[in-house]
Amino acid sequence: MDGRELRVAAIQMSSTPNKEENLKTAERLIRDAVSAGAELVALPELWSCHGLEKVYCENAEPVPGPTTDFLGDLARELGVYVLGGSILEAIFGSERLHNTSTFFEPSGEMAAVYRKVHLFDVKVSGKEYLESRTISPGEEIVTAKAGPAVLGLSVCYDVRFPELYRLLALRGAEILAVPAAFTLQTGKDHWEMLLRARAVENQAFVVAPAQWGQKADGRWTYGRSMIVDPWGTVLAQCPDRDGYALATLDLDYLERLRTEFPVLANRRPEAYPW
Repeated sequence: MDGRELRVAAIQMSSTPNKEENLKTAERLIRDAVSAGAELVALPELWSCHGLEKVYCENAEPVPGPTTDFLGDLARELGVYVLGGSILEAIFGSERLHNTSTFFEPSGEMAAVYRKVHLFDVKVSGKEYLESRTISPGEEIVTAKAGPAVLGLSVCYDVRFPELYRLLALRGAEILAVPAAFTLQTGKDHWEMLLRARAVENQAFVVAPAQWGQKADGRWTYGRSMIVDPWGTVLAQCPDRDGYALATLDLDYLERLRTEFPVLANRRPEAYPW
């Protein structure tokens, strides 16, 4: 890493219910991104199994477990930071699961675990999505050190809840991770808008790896994985295929922006008590 810069890749996949197939795709894309210079690589939501709710329980596993071992081994071999998007975490004694994001240091150590707080229970274009049918929400806000930066963890639907990101920023987050599987219907109108809003209002970089394409249950995900800077400028974006968005995050620029345009410092919490 050069000074206060970090080269980051947001990986885009179209995952299937076949975990073995997904792990092979993820490894190939991670290796490609690292070969292109990435120092931090981020995977999308439910990258190891996606598309059929009925196989989610079959593919769930503990954290730590085989899939997190796989990610830790890759991080250590390649000498990079790895954000494990999210996977399905088994909960001892419960039929429900967690939608869990993990973060690994170049040593291979799992440095952070975040369980998705906001669950996607909505109707979109006549289709019902009930994430709470299989998923139990998390309760903790999580940050982690990623080289010269502080990373704030979140997952997909969380992006519609700005209070989470403000708390991450107040805890020092300079990069906001938003691994996702946005629906096509919502993504085409809201994905970029929400990511840029979270970046601007918190003066932070946003790294958003995403699922794309049609899934095994017939539903479509939007894709367009992207990296956004603190001014709201899209630095990199994926086309509609497997791949990655790659950008260098200038953390010195972020520091100058927060000093010269001190939005976070100008807050007046005494005027809006919870």
